[in-house]
Amino acid sequence: MKQLFPILSLFLILYLSVSGQRVVQAKASPQQRPTKLFVFGDSYADTGNIQRAFSNSWKDPYGATFPGKPAGRFSDGRVLTDYIAKYLKVKSPIPYRLRKVMPKQVKYGMNFAFGGTGVFNTLAPLPNMTTQIDFLQHLIQHKVYTALDLTNSVALVSVAGNDYVRFMQTNASQGLASFVATVINQTRTNLIRIKGLGVKKIVVGALQPLGCLPQMTAPTSFQRCNDTTNAMVLLHNALLNQAVTRLNQQTKDRSSFLILNLFDSFMSVFNHPSTHNIRSKFTPCCVGVSSNYSCGSVDMNNVKKYRVCDDPKSAFFWDLVHPTQAGWHAVYNKLRTMNALQHILY
Repeated sequence: MKQLFPILSLFLILYLSVSGQRVVQAKASPQQRPTKLFVFGDSYADTGNIQRAFSNSWKDPYGATFPGKPAGRFSDGRVLTDYIAKYLKVKSPIPYRLRKVMPKQVKYGMNFAFGGTGVFNTLAPLPNMTTQIDFLQHLIQHKVYTALDLTNSVALVSVAGNDYVRFMQTNASQGLASFVATVINQTRTNLIRIKGLGVKKIVVGALQPLGCLPQMTAPTSFQRCNDTTNAMVLLHNALLNQAVTRLNQQTKDRSSFLILNLFDSFMSVFNHPSTHNIRSKFTPCCVGVSSNYSCGSVDMNNVKKYRVCDDPKSAFFWDLVHPTQAGWHAVYNKLRTMNALQHILY
């Protein structure tokens, strides 16, 4: 456990979540295309739920590529949520906190994800996934969404990561492998609950190769992934795959739940970066000028304490843990070539 603590301590800076395989093939027809997207999870899916005062995602240079200014996304531009919405041919759902400001946009679904959260309470005092699902249930009870709306919807679930930091901070006597199983069990409970609200299809992202994040590749001058960390990720993903497979076996259509294989899609881009016009695969584009600062930091005189690479479009990672828009676009394209996304459609 002592050896694992440095590995898991990387989660202290993660505002992310989350290998799996396609589970069941589902053929779509034009009449079956979903019209709404509901999103639950953390910063790999959050599009602006955290208040401006509490996150660097609302500070320059975040959002520089899209929409041209900080907008609450943990990237220079679009994130996973935006690309899944693009595939579904719906507008990216509005953040939950903006539902009353932009009421006409609720017809496309809603994003309940908050950066830094997990399936359990984490170090970030923000709504965990249970509470996020409560938000959707509350909206259904108040008839913001009807049964028909839910039938024509897809849920995207970005899970894990931040739960492990909380686990290490509590010095729990429970073993790591046992805790991973606990996280997966709660994830399974969450998926069942979302399905019970009437959502037709639930897509959950597997953990990406955390050992390849800049925070972990920095000791090798951003040259090599940490295989020990990635081995832990594979345990999480194997248990998630088992859980999702069982859920599908227990449903009538056997295609309600789907895993997005983010691990393999990330690794494919890393192994063939030039195919995706990526020249810098592990080096972050935006970093603090020293270890005391991070992307978006300024001093008391509002002087920038970060530096940005010349071409974010050629970098896979934006900061120490989050992909650039170019990185997410490469992952999205890989998921499409793997025929993974077609199974989101009914």
